[in-house]
Amino acid sequence: MLIIPTIIKEIETVLSQIEENKLEEIAGQLQKAKRIFVIGEGRSGLMAKSFAMRLMHLGASVYVVGETITPSIEEGDLLVAISGSGTTKNVVWTAEKTHSLGCSVVAVTTNPESPLALHATNILHVPAATKYRRENELKTIQPLGSLFDQCAHIIFDTLCLQYSTLNKVNHNLAFSRHSNLE
Repeated sequence: MLIIPTIIKEIETVLSQIEENKLEEIAGQLQKAKRIFVIGEGRSGLMAKSFAMRLMHLGASVYVVGETITPSIEEGDLLVAISGSGTTKNVVWTAEKTHSLGCSVVAVTTNPESPLALHATNILHVPAATKYRRENELKTIQPLGSLFDQCAHIIFDTLCLQYSTLNKVNHNLAFSRHSNLE
């Protein structure tokens, strides 16, 4: 078995099931939000941070929950919460708190019936395997939640492309916001 073609096929299988109009809807929510907050744990948290970084390059006012400079969330803000299982306690609690404050929550998860999804105003269902290997999950040759995280990264980059189109942010403008302290 060739490993890279197999991984690419797994990613294609998942991404082919994502509704493009759902991504457009979420990109519109991102554009309308006063500020965007992101949260995730582990590798999913790294995907969330990469998403926040790219949104910053595109001119969004964006924060990573848990960082020392993250302000309080308030009306008009949006939380993007990522958890493959939809059961990660800190992510679920943050979504619940955000929802109780009247802010929108976009849940990115494999489980649209999860505790995370229950507190979301919008659910992006990513039908990939997680570390739990539930019966209904897609089979994968990869360990743990690698397939979910890979697909989340591509989905987040797709959302950023749609966001940049909505806000008319071209490469040069995004590049001007890129770190210059390296």
